[in-house]
Amino acid sequence: MSELGPRNAPFDLREEPDGILRMELQGDASEDMMRAMAAVFRRMAESGREILFLADLRRVGAIPASVRKVAAEEMRSARVDSAALVGASFSVRVLVTLTTKGVQLVTGKSYPLEFFEAEREARAWLLAQRDALRERRGPGA
Repeated sequence: MSELGPRNAPFDLREEPDGILRMELQGDASEDMMRAMAAVFRRMAESGREILFLADLRRVGAIPASVRKVAAEEMRSARVDSAALVGASFSVRVLVTLTTKGVQLVTGKSYPLEFFEAEREARAWLLAQRDALRERRGPGA
């Protein structure tokens, strides 16, 4: 596993051996956290790898409007191939869905986003998404 997020932050962001970019957020989301996350997405996209994002939101706190605004701005220039969110409350699901759909409308780039209760199911879904993406690209792509 390689750690990609800032140290001593309320979130842990790392690329796992299976290629999934896993984030765990504990407490309130921050503008700096969103900027750091989008920067990691951009770096991974530049390397040509798939961006399979798994967010553990079981212990997430508030997601203030200022953070949602930064997320929308930063994610316009980032790429995500598939996103799976684990343990999100109803209100977090609504906020994430609205923010994601807004960014997708503005950028014209969409990607699958699903919510799960168990990480095992989310991980299996992401790996299936990766296989489908590779199949669509074809051999040698």
